[in-house]
Amino acid sequence: MSQSGRLSIVLGLNLALVAGLTVAGLAVGSVSLLATAGDCVGDVVALGLGLLAVHLRDRHGRAGATNVVASVNVVVLLAVSVGVLIEASVRLLQGAPEVPGVPVVLGGVVTAVVLGGGVLVLGRGAGREDLHMRSVLLDTASDSAAAGAVALAGAVMAVTHGLYWLDPAVGAVIALVVMVGAVRLLVDVGRALRRGTAVQVDLD
Repeated sequence: MSQSGRLSIVLGLNLALVAGLTVAGLAVGSVSLLATAGDCVGDVVALGLGLLAVHLRDRHGRAGATNVVASVNVVVLLAVSVGVLIEASVRLLQGAPEVPGVPVVLGGVVTAVVLGGGVLVLGRGAGREDLHMRSVLLDTASDSAAAGAVALAGAVMAVTHGLYWLDPAVGAVIALVVMVGAVRLLVDVGRALRRGTAVQVDLD
């Protein structure tokens, strides 16, 4: 399947998750679900711009377009992560409110499964195609793993009927992990922009 086809499928999956996670997160007051939704928002922006970049590259020979999109992805990821980290920190300092565990478990499990399917659609080889495809693959895989952590935290809260600090704590961890990945991607983007060409990246 072409890059455009795979990106379109993953874009659709992320749009559905943004809607579902935002509604669920606001309904139960879960920072971890909202953090996951925010991360998916960043992915939606990157994927949408990525489709445009792939079009420019394939139709007009602008190989560096995907690198520019990857840099926009970095900015969006950093902005969303900082916002989530601030909210999580406030809740941890002021005392985390009660959050129903079961909706958090369901949201985390559904997100992990859906994004896991997205990873399969992209294929592991996507990481060696170009810098933008690498960023999409890494984002999708890390988001799926983070959703698993959200589900685990929700299960603990549901079983113990307490430990509600886990919700903002997991949200903060997700934000930090995304920030670290964004900074690493920023280094690759800077290198690619200096060279003026799309970088071929070996995930190994």
